[in-house]
Amino acid sequence: MAALKMGARLKSTVCEGEIMVVIAPDAELEMTCGGAAMVDAGEAVTPSGEVHPDHAVGVAMGKRYIDEAETLEVLCVKSGDGSLAANGALLLQKDTKKLPKTD
Repeated sequence: MAALKMGARLKSTVCEGEIMVVIAPDAELEMTCGGAAMVDAGEAVTPSGEVHPDHAVGVAMGKRYIDEAETLEVLCVKSGDGSLAANGALLLQKDTKKLPKTD
C-alpha cells in the first residue's frame, strides 16, 4: 500500500490499462487493475498473467473512475481489459455532466 498523489501515473501488470490520479485521499490505498496490483507507469513492466474474472469489466480511455465516497478519482489514459479497484472495492465510472445549451 502507498499514498497516492495527484498527477501520479500507474499502469496495470495484467493488461494494457494506465491511469492518472486526479483526486487522491490522504489515506494509503492499494490500487489494482484486473485483480493485480498496479505499478508506477515509469517502470518497464510487460503485462503478464491473466485478468481475474471478477475484475474483467475493463476501463475506457478518457473516462474517469471514482470510489463510492468520491474521495478518489482517476482518469484512464490507456484502455485495458481489467477493472480498477482501490483496497479491493471496484471503482465506478463517473457520469458525465450535461453542458448548458449555447444557442
